[in-house]
Amino acid sequence: MKILFFCPSKFNLKSEKNNSLGGVESLNLSLSKNLANKGLKITLATDCKKIIKKKNLINVPVSKILSKKKEYHFDYIISSNEPYIFNYFENSKKIFWMHNTLALEKAFRKKKLKSLLFNNVTSIFVSKYLKKITSRLYFFNNQLIIPNFLTHDFLSDKFNIKRKKIVVWSVQRDKGLKETINMWINHVYPNNKKLKFYIFGINKKKIYKLKKFYLNYNIFFFGRVTKKHLKKVYNISSMMICLGYDETFCLNALEANSCGLPVVTFGKTALKEMIKHNKNGFVVNNFEEMALYLNKFFDLNKSSLKKYVVNSIKHSRRFNIDKITNQWIKLLK
Repeated sequence: MKILFFCPSKFNLKSEKNNSLGGVESLNLSLSKNLANKGLKITLATDCKKIIKKKNLINVPVSKILSKKKEYHFDYIISSNEPYIFNYFENSKKIFWMHNTLALEKAFRKKKLKSLLFNNVTSIFVSKYLKKITSRLYFFNNQLIIPNFLTHDFLSDKFNIKRKKIVVWSVQRDKGLKETINMWINHVYPNNKKLKFYIFGINKKKIYKLKKFYLNYNIFFFGRVTKKHLKKVYNISSMMICLGYDETFCLNALEANSCGLPVVTFGKTALKEMIKHNKNGFVVNNFEEMALYLNKFFDLNKSSLKKYVVNSIKHSRRFNIDKITNQWIKLLK
């Protein structure tokens, strides 16, 4: 069985250690490698400069796939968010791997609608939430939910019970960050001056100009870092803040859970499925309530804190990459 993963972004098989690699790119890399390791013949088409081969996996530039399509045959095409590739291979079965929202107006404007409507497409949604908000007017041949997964980097049988008083933010979008910082300064830091707030992924200059001011409240900005570095921080921290305004899955929250971090969130979008209140995190209604739970959490005894660490890790193991890969294999075979 020959399978094409189509992800026309700038990365290749050697990009895993690149700290600018996005979630969709990481998922395509990991899933294509895992399927190749299980014996399937995989081609990964990306915006790369040259062909890279590794056992059953070959990484080919998108331009070569499009310009020399007669040289290729695929039983399945799995495309992430970009359906135009379906028009090039009439006899292949088409799977549209939906990671993001796609409004009808946007699909029409970006000329995606025709590719979706006339190619007998099966759609894979990464969450119930994403499926729910996607228009039924796309008339997909079939609609399934296969969640995202933890890569091998975040899978471990070992975990640390002893935690430092560190709360983490690692969402690269800054929506709600200003309000979160105000909450921290006015309602969290005054009650626990040893508590630290680590913010990753935000690189805006206006924030760095106020860096010294924020240090007065134990707020630290680290910019974008590698997954390896994030994992080290997660493994010694106590909690993650992830508001969840526009998450179709939220890999950040899952990775935090895998390292024993409960997640405090508003429970909007896909985080409503991911975080179970008082189990692997806390679902709150507003910033005032968030501050209340933060303060209460750091007053808990060691036994109670251990419960949240264990619950978070246990929940994350449902999304082991090998378990999710088996769902893909079942679909393909």
